[in-house]
Amino acid sequence: MMRSPSEPITYMEEDLIQRSRAGDSDAFAALVEEHRDAMYHLAWRMVGSPEDAADLVQEAFVRAYRSLDRFEGRSSFRTWVHRITVHCCLNHLRRRKRKGEVAYQEEWMDNPGYQERAGEARLHGRIDRPDQAADRSDLTAAIEGALGELSPDHRAAFLLREYNGLSYKEIAEATGVSMGTVMSRLHYARKALQEILMERIPGHTRGRERGVESQ
Repeated sequence: MMRSPSEPITYMEEDLIQRSRAGDSDAFAALVEEHRDAMYHLAWRMVGSPEDAADLVQEAFVRAYRSLDRFEGRSSFRTWVHRITVHCCLNHLRRRKRKGEVAYQEEWMDNPGYQERAGEARLHGRIDRPDQAADRSDLTAAIEGALGELSPDHRAAFLLREYNGLSYKEIAEATGVSMGTVMSRLHYARKALQEILMERIPGHTRGRERGVESQ
């Protein structure tokens, strides 16, 4: 079973890191395998493109490998990889903004892979009645689309907390800001998402859905 991100680095993980530093490619491949899916879904939701997300995750792990000698173990390896992945995503978004490329939500919602992933998520969840499934699908799509209207910093904080399960302290370490700033960003992100959902979904009321709480 996958470790909680709040748990300290384990002996096995420390051994994999030490072996990776010594040039053992299989050891580093094991670290990548442990964290790749979480980083990919984080990157996808950050940038709105599965193709870009795959490239960014590859970039993040290359950077992690090259920086292993600077990993001091004060945080978990998973938190450290989150930090590198978020940094790669933010840099990508800045470059895309400078180039005037397509907006996040348009690229995300128009990509055929989005509906496939949404279907997979529903398949592995509970089975709803047709009307419940439709409502859940609409709400999921609305939340994913609304994420693109948050600033990258607010989006990162929300995703790290509500999708990747990091603590406030870990989010602060992963984003390089204070815990107070993390809390402020989360409060703003939740409030903004709630307002967007109330506008987009008829009859939607304040409640809890993926961390979107009433204020």
